[in-house]
Amino acid sequence: GRALLVLLLSATVSLLGGLIFGYELGIISGALLQLQIDFHLSCFKQEVLVSALLIGALLASLVGGILIDRHGRRKAILVSNLVLLVGSLILTLTRSFIVLVIGRMTVGFAISVSSMACCIYVSEMVAAHQRGLLVSLYEAGITVGILLSYALNYIFADVDEGWRYMFGLAIAPAAMQFLSILFLPVNPVKLSSWDSDCQKGLIQLQDPEDRAAAKREPYKEKHYSFLDLFRTRDNMRRRTLVGLGLVLFQQFTGQPNVLGYASKIFHSVGFQSNSSAILASVGLGAIKVVATLIAMAFADKAGRRVLLMAGCVVMAISVTTIGLTSRIAPLAMARDCKATADPNASHNLTQDTLTPVSSQTAVSPIPPAVKSQAGSGFAATRSLTKAFASPQSREVVPGSSLTQKTGLVVQAKEEAARSTDPPFGGASWAEHMVLNWITLLSMMAFVSAFSIGFGPMTWLVLSEIYPAGIRGRAFAFCNSFNWAANLLISLSFLDLIDAIGFSWVFLLYGLMGIMAVIFIYLFVPETKGQSLEEIDQQFSRKR
Repeated sequence: GRALLVLLLSATVSLLGGLIFGYELGIISGALLQLQIDFHLSCFKQEVLVSALLIGALLASLVGGILIDRHGRRKAILVSNLVLLVGSLILTLTRSFIVLVIGRMTVGFAISVSSMACCIYVSEMVAAHQRGLLVSLYEAGITVGILLSYALNYIFADVDEGWRYMFGLAIAPAAMQFLSILFLPVNPVKLSSWDSDCQKGLIQLQDPEDRAAAKREPYKEKHYSFLDLFRTRDNMRRRTLVGLGLVLFQQFTGQPNVLGYASKIFHSVGFQSNSSAILASVGLGAIKVVATLIAMAFADKAGRRVLLMAGCVVMAISVTTIGLTSRIAPLAMARDCKATADPNASHNLTQDTLTPVSSQTAVSPIPPAVKSQAGSGFAATRSLTKAFASPQSREVVPGSSLTQKTGLVVQAKEEAARSTDPPFGGASWAEHMVLNWITLLSMMAFVSAFSIGFGPMTWLVLSEIYPAGIRGRAFAFCNSFNWAANLLISLSFLDLIDAIGFSWVFLLYGLMGIMAVIFIYLFVPETKGQSLEEIDQQFSRKR
């Protein structure tokens, strides 16, 4: 009974951690529409406000690892819940722009620490054959959190100062997670008496035979310095290569940007204004949820390597297809951000979540996020187009950088309508529609493949491959690269389009996908069904 309770509470902590990550990434899109009127925000201020979450998350990934390793995973999650509570209260009660930015930075810090600590805590708390399912649950939480944020954006869109409710409602899942973790035991790896906890049935880490073997050869937790990550001791350098390779390829396959143009692709196949915005966000959100559930089901059966490689292959094919079709039927790009303080003007918005996430996911993440996420997450990872606008107009236009893309993009209705009408070039109208539908299906395949492979599996592998003594710092180190790469890819997107053209950018992402498959095949080990101690010993032996 106690073992089942621990399992259920671990699942709750993982799901709620992801849900908070996804919700905080998604909610800014709807809140900005009201904030830019209430606070008369210029484009620059909107960019600063949206970037504040990222800055907080980056700071957390630099210092969070020390907190997780030194004070334990459980305490880190409890602290992140309290920080999130403070951040949410600041955002709910604020009357000034500066305080808004501080509030978003505080929230970013909290969700980044939480994303790292949750994945590690849950991976250490449950049996080897359940680890894939329960850590992937974090990624599922991110996608559900993003969908929940869409729904609340919609509900509070016409409520006076509705943004206060949007920010304030994050307190509920944070309080639930805080209470759930109070009933869980301190992390087994942090206890000298973890073996006796296993005997009591509190923590179901291994099978009885494994436990007997563990008693004969007790697993000794070693102490590591941060620089050990780059040394040959216990094969740590190879582990760092695997971790960094996964988070960088997760971003360099174009994940933050493919979805920045989701609503434009929906427009091009004939879904105009309202339906386009809602379908682009909710439709793709639903696909992400379903795909993540599939990943959860197969993580412990098919294994991490298989899902990562299969996901990468489909992602490479999808972005290559988008690249080829866009050569024949190009999509128009818009780079402008025009601020307005007129409440009757039409507002357009594209919000790209950062994973890691998770991703983040963010990360969720995120990543992981970042998870998401982001990412994650902390993904975040963990990227999804969110499109919500005022009742007058819901046209969606991509921005020119991460900050514009994740900020508010305001344009005249006619200009937006013009930009969504693709030039026909040499193709006839019928051919053009067929190509647009192929692009749309490719994008759906990309979202599904990411949510089955890189989305959940990156954070799962990261929570498994490092020794307990340095797991928090190693996870945080990789996570900081996840956030930085996400920022780089998003900022360089439209400059790359100017330099080499839209289709070549997507073909480049396809090439990155093929390189990712080769990297995973050569370097990423299969960890399904093994205890964390076995994985550590396998890495230590293998040169």
